[in-house]
Amino acid sequence: MDETDQLPTELPERAEVVVVGAGHNSLVCAAYLAKAGLEVLVLEAGSTVGGNTRTEELTVPGFRHDSCSSAHVLIQNNPLIRDDELGLVADHGLRYVTTDPAVVLPQADGDVLVMHPDLEATCAELARWSDRDASAFRSMVETWRRGLAAAHGRWSSNLPQPRDAVTGEYLRLRERSAWDVVHETFEHPVVRSFVLWMAMATIQDPRRPGTGFLPSSLSAGRVAFGWTTPIGGSQTLPDALVRLIEEHGGRVVCSAPVASVEVDGSGAQAVVTAGGRRVEVGRALVAGGHLAQLAGMVTGAEPTADLVTARDCWRPGLSVLAVHAALRSDLGFGTAAIASTAAGYGTTEGMARHVDRHNAGALESDDPWLLVVNQTVVDPERAPGGATFKILTIAPYDLADGRSWADAKEEYGERLVSLVASRCSGLDAADILSMRTESPVDVAGHNPHNLGGSCHGGEFLVDGRVIAGWARYDTDIPRLFVTGATTHPGGSVSGRPGRNAARTVLSSLGLDPLTVMGPG
Repeated sequence: MDETDQLPTELPERAEVVVVGAGHNSLVCAAYLAKAGLEVLVLEAGSTVGGNTRTEELTVPGFRHDSCSSAHVLIQNNPLIRDDELGLVADHGLRYVTTDPAVVLPQADGDVLVMHPDLEATCAELARWSDRDASAFRSMVETWRRGLAAAHGRWSSNLPQPRDAVTGEYLRLRERSAWDVVHETFEHPVVRSFVLWMAMATIQDPRRPGTGFLPSSLSAGRVAFGWTTPIGGSQTLPDALVRLIEEHGGRVVCSAPVASVEVDGSGAQAVVTAGGRRVEVGRALVAGGHLAQLAGMVTGAEPTADLVTARDCWRPGLSVLAVHAALRSDLGFGTAAIASTAAGYGTTEGMARHVDRHNAGALESDDPWLLVVNQTVVDPERAPGGATFKILTIAPYDLADGRSWADAKEEYGERLVSLVASRCSGLDAADILSMRTESPVDVAGHNPHNLGGSCHGGEFLVDGRVIAGWARYDTDIPRLFVTGATTHPGGSVSGRPGRNAARTVLSSLGLDPLTVMGPG
C-alpha cells in the first residue's frame, strides 16, 4: 500500500509549531520546543519514527537490527545526554552501555589490537606495536581533553568561540587533514591504520582538509565511552523522545508525508501533505527533511536564495553499503576469539585506495575500510538464541562497469563477509541463518533522507570548501527553520542539529532557551 493511502484520518487544522520528519534530530528539536511549552505537531512520512535511528527485523523474525546507526557515541557529549537535560535517561527509559572493548582491529597474523574505554589500557595495548606511538596517542587524547574538546563542543553547538590560544589551536587542527595528522603523529603502520580507521567513522575522506580534528575527537570519544550501545536498539532513542513530546502535549503523526510548504511575503504559512491535507503553521515550521529538497517544496513564492544555494551546492559525498546477517552466535576475533561489539578492518593504504575506487565508480574488495558491528555481545535480547551482525562500508552509487546494483550486490556482500570471516570465528556459511546486502541504491530507498546512498547527510561545496553541514538553522523565509543531518555539524547520532535548531527557534520566538537547556 502506498504511504499516501495510509494518511491518518485526523490532522489538526493548525499547530503552533510544525516539525517535518521524525528522525532523531527532528524529534530532539521537537522535544525541547514541547518542553518549553509550545504546542508541537510532528509529521513523519514513514510508518514509524526514527529515520536512520530505526531498529527493524531485517533478516529473521525476532532478530532486531539497527538498519543504519549503531553507535551512539557522539551524543554522549551532547548536554542532551551528558546532563540528561530532557530526562530521557532518568524518566523515559533510555539506556546506554559503555562497551569494553571499545573496538578491535584484527590483524592478518591472528593478533588483535584491542581498544578499551580507558586511556592507559589502550596505550598499553598500542605499546605492543610501538612505545613511541603509545606515548603519542596518550598525548593526543590528553591535549584534546585539556581544552580542544571544549572548543569542539562550542563548534558543535554553533556557539561563538573566544579568541584565545586553545581556540586557535583547535581551528588550525580543523584546517588540516586526518591523513596528514595521523602520518605525522604516528609511525607504526598498525597504529596508523587504527587511528585512521577511527577517523573515517563519520564517512568522510580522511585526506580532505577539514578532517584534521577527527583522529583526536573520535579517539577521545571511544576512550571515554567505548562503542556506546543503546540497549534495545537505536530505536529506543526516538521512542523515548516521542514519549517526552507526548508527555508535554505534543503529537507525532506517522504516514503523513509533507509534499509542500506554503509561503507568502510574511513567511511560512502552512504545510500540505501528499494526501492534500493542510496544516496551518502558527509560529514556526521546522523542516527536518533533506535540505537539498526543501527549495523544491516551497509554493506560493519563489524559494529564497539561501535554499537554492543549499540545493545547488549539496553533494552526497561517500555513499554506503551495508550487509546485515542473523547468526547462530556472536563472533570471536583473532586467534584469541575476542568478543567485541565493534571491529575495524582496513589499512591506511587500503582506505586511501578504497576512497579513490569509490570516486571512480569501482569496488574495493582486498583491503577496504569496514566497520563490523555485533551488538548482541552486549545486548543479547536483540536476537534471542542467536546474534545480529552488520558490515558498513563505502561503495559508489553508480558502478562504472555498467552493472546494476541489483546484479552486483549479493556477490560483493559475500566477498566482504568472506574477508571479515578470514579474521574471526562464527561466520562460516553454516553460522549464517540469513543475510541481506543493501547497496547504496537500497540505502537511498530505505529512507528518503539518504539521497545518493549517503546516510550521513552528505556535504556542501561552498566557496571551494567542503563542509559537512549547512551552518544555519533559520532561513530567509520567516518562521521557516531547518534541522537534520544536512545541517551543522552534519551526520551521525549526535543530536546536535536538533538541539541547535531548538535554540534558534526559541530565540527567534523571544523565548529563553536556558529554560530548557544549558548554555553549552
